[in-house]
Amino acid sequence: MKNVVNEFADDVGGVTRVQVERLGDLTLFFWKIVLALPSTFRRFHLIVEQMLHLGVSSLPIILMSSLFVGAVSTWQVQYIFSSAIPLDFLGAAVGKAVFTELGPVFTALIVTGRICAKVAAEVGTMRVTEQVDAMTCLSLDPFTYLLAPRMVAGVVMQPILTIFSSVVAIMSAQLLAQVALGLDSADFYQSLKWLFRVQDVVICLVKAFVFGGVITLSGCYFGYYTSGGAVGVGVSTRNSVVAAMVLILLSNLVVVNILI
Repeated sequence: MKNVVNEFADDVGGVTRVQVERLGDLTLFFWKIVLALPSTFRRFHLIVEQMLHLGVSSLPIILMSSLFVGAVSTWQVQYIFSSAIPLDFLGAAVGKAVFTELGPVFTALIVTGRICAKVAAEVGTMRVTEQVDAMTCLSLDPFTYLLAPRMVAGVVMQPILTIFSSVVAIMSAQLLAQVALGLDSADFYQSLKWLFRVQDVVICLVKAFVFGGVITLSGCYFGYYTSGGAVGVGVSTRNSVVAAMVLILLSNLVVVNILI
């Protein structure tokens, strides 16, 4: 019995130590990106290019997913509160849920599956094919030319994608409420204003800002330290997505406790 307990303690301690070390590495990695920002801003075209690839190209999938988020939100709110509140309050409930939680969190998870995996695969492929080493040999800082532009693009574009997603979800919810539930659009948007606060938008944007940094940081970190050829690229891509999703949920809890 004592050996089993000792083995369990060793396993838990080993996993904890590895995760703490990785968190420290991730923090140092982030600090290196911060130090590279002044040089990156002097090459603004790199940031614009990544904003196009990471942000603008994500609009179709964000549009499609937001339509379903709004529709599902309407059905869920109507189902849960149909016996408690009048249908006229549907817009207020849906708007509150979308702006504070569903919009930023759901958009971040969608972007993680697309952008975090893309960044990790790109940087990881450049690492295993020795392109990153070649840049270093040519005195070109990978943090300036590869990682910092992606980080800045993710932080800038995530709030924009989140606002776009939230607006589309609200419009989708209103359309479904009008067609399926017979709620007039004027009543929907009137009730939306009853519980709307500027603080809700601020919380939404702060969450999106943090999530954008978490997503791109995770992709850059795991991609940069890729090893093992093509298999290693796949492993890094998987680890980056899993880590980003966990950090999104963790940071969401932290932001909510600070701002609310």
